[in-house]
Amino acid sequence: MAKKPTDAKVAVIKTEPKKVISDYIKLVKMADVEKYLPRGKTVILKDNISWHFPFPGANTTPWQLEGTILALRELGYRDIVCVQNRTVVTNAFKGERLNRYREVLKKYSVPVYYNFLSKDMKWVIYKPKAKMLVLDKIFPEGIKIPDYFIGKSVLHLPTTKCHIYTTTTGAMKNAFGGLLNTKRHYTHSYIHKTLVDLLNIQYEIHSGVFAVMDGTTAGDGPGPRTMVPVEKDYMLASGDQVAIDAIAAKMMGFDPTKLCFIKEADRAGLGCGKPEKIKIVGEDISKVNYNFKVGDNAVSTGGKFIWFGPLFKLQKFFFHTPLVNIFIFGSAFYHDMFWWPIKGKRILNKWLKTKWGRLFNSYKE
Repeated sequence: MAKKPTDAKVAVIKTEPKKVISDYIKLVKMADVEKYLPRGKTVILKDNISWHFPFPGANTTPWQLEGTILALRELGYRDIVCVQNRTVVTNAFKGERLNRYREVLKKYSVPVYYNFLSKDMKWVIYKPKAKMLVLDKIFPEGIKIPDYFIGKSVLHLPTTKCHIYTTTTGAMKNAFGGLLNTKRHYTHSYIHKTLVDLLNIQYEIHSGVFAVMDGTTAGDGPGPRTMVPVEKDYMLASGDQVAIDAIAAKMMGFDPTKLCFIKEADRAGLGCGKPEKIKIVGEDISKVNYNFKVGDNAVSTGGKFIWFGPLFKLQKFFFHTPLVNIFIFGSAFYHDMFWWPIKGKRILNKWLKTKWGRLFNSYKE
């Protein structure tokens, strides 16, 4: 069982491409990773592929992945693996290739496993010891998790970005893909409490929990995909999943005490969600405010109408039946066949000319 954080501490560094790897090594050590991840236990790197396309701000960066691996290796962690998940609209194989993870993982001999392949792991029913807020009601037949995760440590690799349903997304939301199967969309109407339940489960099944967040390019607007990428040059790390999300939210310009998933997790004693009680080491970020706004797109507007709006009571009819395929097709069509070729590629090409885009291109596909 992982130790729940007893001191709210978040490490923050402002960086630049020429020293980003050494800064990541420094960051991980500053955040006391050894306190949270016991040696002798496998460390699962849980990267974040919000979109298989290499859209800036949406996904774990290759330098975030590389710097974290090197930090762990320097500290004597030898058993490191990477676990990927898929969603109904995201292709994990395409995502790890286009986002340049394969060469990094190959370079450092880090094996990759997939929670959706039966040869790698099986989904088993887990009975949480903690009282669940919603998951036991959403999945009355039993909460299923990958058996491979039990007894191992997890290190989340989220990015600093907005989210259409949770306002911000980070370390807590990163467990969503790894621990829930392809029926995870059942939880959208209860997403905030779902994230609290998942954090409770993580502390029960993992030997350690830690997070390293990339904010070199942050995502403003209707994330986690169709965003406006903004270069901010920051990186964060913490053994407190609630605290790192709270500080990232504050940097983005949101009040974390008003974000339900942070407030509920703080109340449950799973971490600290109050910025004034969180110790920041590294940079002085007291005056940092990105002034981000979430906004909406066509998909989020429709989703909110069903998940949280007038059609809330009919969501089982729409999403627990084959009718869900209509919405899956609609999301995939909008994002991959409409928004990406018309707007996404143009944004990517512009970003590739920036300092972080040039660094991205230095990683071979």
